[in-house]
Amino acid sequence: MAKRKKRKKPITILLIIILLIAAIYYISDRNLLNQSFDLKGEVQIKKLNIVNQFSKTRPVAVMINNNHSAWPHAGLEDAYITYEIIAEGGITRLMAIFKDKQTEKIGSVRSSRPYYLDYALENDAIYVHFGWSEDAKADIKALGVDNINGLTDENAFWRDKTLKKALEHTAFTSMERINKYIETKGYRNETNKKLLLKYSADEIDLSNREDAIKADKIYLRYSKYTSSSYEYDSENKNYKRFMSSKAHTDAITGNQYTYKNIIITPIKNRSYDNYGRQKLDNIGQGEGYYVTNGYAIPITWSKDSRNSQTVYKDKNNKEIIVSDGRTFIQITPLGEEIKIEGNEQ
Repeated sequence: MAKRKKRKKPITILLIIILLIAAIYYISDRNLLNQSFDLKGEVQIKKLNIVNQFSKTRPVAVMINNNHSAWPHAGLEDAYITYEIIAEGGITRLMAIFKDKQTEKIGSVRSSRPYYLDYALENDAIYVHFGWSEDAKADIKALGVDNINGLTDENAFWRDKTLKKALEHTAFTSMERINKYIETKGYRNETNKKLLLKYSADEIDLSNREDAIKADKIYLRYSKYTSSSYEYDSENKNYKRFMSSKAHTDAITGNQYTYKNIIITPIKNRSYDNYGRQKLDNIGQGEGYYVTNGYAIPITWSKDSRNSQTVYKDKNNKEIIVSDGRTFIQITPLGEEIKIEGNEQ
């Protein structure tokens, strides 16, 4: 009996090592880069605040009107990622990504443009919009994009008649209405696609990197009509967002929107019709910046196809890990002004 016990001990240790390796592999594959070990050697997972990394709920992408006359927005506090891209007339539109939220008012909602589909697809998101350009309409059909459209799915939206605004600035939706339409249309409501970004539950500190840039103030010009900017709040360790020098606030809570992460990627755009609609050269690769906790670093981005996920890497060719918090992805026109500055001492 004594000899058998001696033989079992190394086997038991080997099994424990194999189980730990398997657990770490699973954690890494699910974007859980925040494991630690207790005294017994068991893996401890630090859960994220911004998104449930275990959830298989399929995200929802909502097109947000960003005409100045449409301000303020509603519901963006619940979006874990928001994109901003130029559209015709120097105006931008936003696209907000939601997951496992019950947001009661989102909007105002506007129409689709083709390149926004690429970013809905990379998140495997159900795409919510009110109208479309002809090219976007054709692409939605050709790409098989699961979508909810205010022109045909009227009950997924409502008009806020209390607003003293033009009709095109009054369409809103809610997660309750969206979820009902997802069920009615029979869309797949689960996803096996990994999260777009790799998150860390611990604070990301860029300050000790050789390529770090102090980032207390950020200014991004889209056109004469539109700019976005940020100011770092060192007490709360996040960035207050501004649009064309005005605080970007929520219509329901009155709070100024804040973001933990900012990803900036200048990409070439051009007009292709008399109306000024845009094409975006977003399939390929380019350069940009990642910003968090008062510092920025240069990054590269690459996107292989319309439905593939954009990959962001640092100068060492390693995929970036971002802080746990809301992320704003600023896709700015190539050649427009970008300023990243530290506060004067």
